[in-house]
Amino acid sequence: MKNTKLFVLIAVILIGVLAFFVFNSMKPKIDGNVTGNEDDSKNVQKIVLSMKNYNYHPNTIYVKARQPVSISLDDSVQGCYRTLVISELGLKKTFKSSNDTLDFTPKEKGTYEFSCSMRMGIGTLIVN
Repeated sequence: MKNTKLFVLIAVILIGVLAFFVFNSMKPKIDGNVTGNEDDSKNVQKIVLSMKNYNYHPNTIYVKARQPVSISLDDSVQGCYRTLVISELGLKKTFKSSNDTLDFTPKEKGTYEFSCSMRMGIGTLIVN
């Protein structure tokens, strides 16, 4: 009887883990480049993130290394998604309005994850 209960418990856990991976792989993959206009005099790469399907849109962003980046959120972004975190770059910003920006200059090429404060929304910043 104990072996049966143990087998059922292990099966339920495995099914839960499998379901987690299946549902996460079904999230739409949205790629996007720098949005807005690059100001040639300042070379600022302007990014405007919105919210779509309970995630950031776009959730993959491409920028150039050694050029300033300015990220803002539009009014569709709500709740914990209004705090943007890029841990590997030591960046965290809580946006109070659509006029707020997170300004930084990525020095190193690489791939960096960004997320909301609760890691419910995630995305990728690719620095070329």
